[in-house]
Amino acid sequence: MARIFSLVALVSLSLASLAWAATPGEWPQWRGPNRDGVSTETGLLKSWSEEGPKLAWKASGLGGGFASVAIANGKIYTMGNRKKDQYLIALDLDGGKELWATKVCSGDREGSRSTPTVDGSLVFTIGSQGDLLAADAEKGTELWRKSFANDFGGKMMSGWGYCESPLIDGDRLICTPGAKDAAMVALDKKTGEVIWKCGIPEMGKSGKDGAGYSSIMVAEVGGIKQYVQLIGRGVIGVSAKDGTFLWGYNRIANGTANIPTPIVRGEYVFCSTGYGTGAALLKLTPDAGGIKAEEVYFKEAKELQNHHGGMVLVGDYLYGGHGHNNGFPICMDFKTGKIAWSQGRGPGTGSAAVAYADGNLYFRYENGLMALIGASPEGYELHGSFKIPDAKNPSWPHPVIAGGKLYLREQDALLCYDLK
Repeated sequence: MARIFSLVALVSLSLASLAWAATPGEWPQWRGPNRDGVSTETGLLKSWSEEGPKLAWKASGLGGGFASVAIANGKIYTMGNRKKDQYLIALDLDGGKELWATKVCSGDREGSRSTPTVDGSLVFTIGSQGDLLAADAEKGTELWRKSFANDFGGKMMSGWGYCESPLIDGDRLICTPGAKDAAMVALDKKTGEVIWKCGIPEMGKSGKDGAGYSSIMVAEVGGIKQYVQLIGRGVIGVSAKDGTFLWGYNRIANGTANIPTPIVRGEYVFCSTGYGTGAALLKLTPDAGGIKAEEVYFKEAKELQNHHGGMVLVGDYLYGGHGHNNGFPICMDFKTGKIAWSQGRGPGTGSAAVAYADGNLYFRYENGLMALIGASPEGYELHGSFKIPDAKNPSWPHPVIAGGKLYLREQDALLCYDLK
């Protein structure tokens, strides 16, 4: 069962200035243009037959792993294990033909799992050993690299290896080595030169030192831009300007694996972890030139815990999978924490990776079942489901909805479905 928890585990940003620019039909990074699992696609199928949407094409030969895909520049980017090496791979958007593959690191650590981040002519990814690679997005040529362990003294909170998708913010790349004096770092995206390092003070006894399995989000409160991340000791906020540690919240940390990427809306940060921990909403307020994080509510694990697979914020409601190693569909009021509905066992089993598009939730269960569920606080409604061909448990990679297509990575294969 230990292998189940090695995946990364996951809203819309209210400030337009914080949104990442993306060409329509693109999904250039982890959980989409705004890192929130929300697609702006419209005109999609409102229900599925037992066979599911039409399979447009299937590509194979990617190698093992749990990485999802990024889509930009007319290409698809992902990672895969080939023998005992991990590769950054580019595929053609029309049919999935492999264009190039660049070695990221040696050593499999049970499979590559970080989704690449594409920024114009550059693409970035992180191997499970903590190797950060910058490459030319067109040709795959290596431009520079860093080692979290060797360059920063980094560490993970567990032995399952690193799992993070680096954040690009302007001319900077932000990532999480997990070292005591370099828990988070900002690098020049073109050269890899260190701009700042953020150390972490004592936050509390919950959790463990080191990085978690989350990816960084951006928030701005009281004119202070900050990077929000879930690490081994809980959720933190770090000044984007100079790497100053602003605040920390320890209660959400567990000692095994902190996974889901936080959800940020305005001055609010939502976070959840599994292993019997729970979920919380924090409110950030300016405080003597810094930032104070106050707990608005805390949900015990029996009410809401997102193990891995993430949640999405649509309107005023959060949707996702509830339960440790379970994806029980649930809907909750974001501001109050009131549960609108909780389905219990859904159509699939195991944790569920969740995305949203055009009025529906896309639930990808660990057992390889894909489900379409209505995104409404009025009640649970299943609009269809199908089994991913040749899916192997655990079937983890997050679904991607872009250009009227649904992309599902399944170990060595990538399946593309027509949603129109």
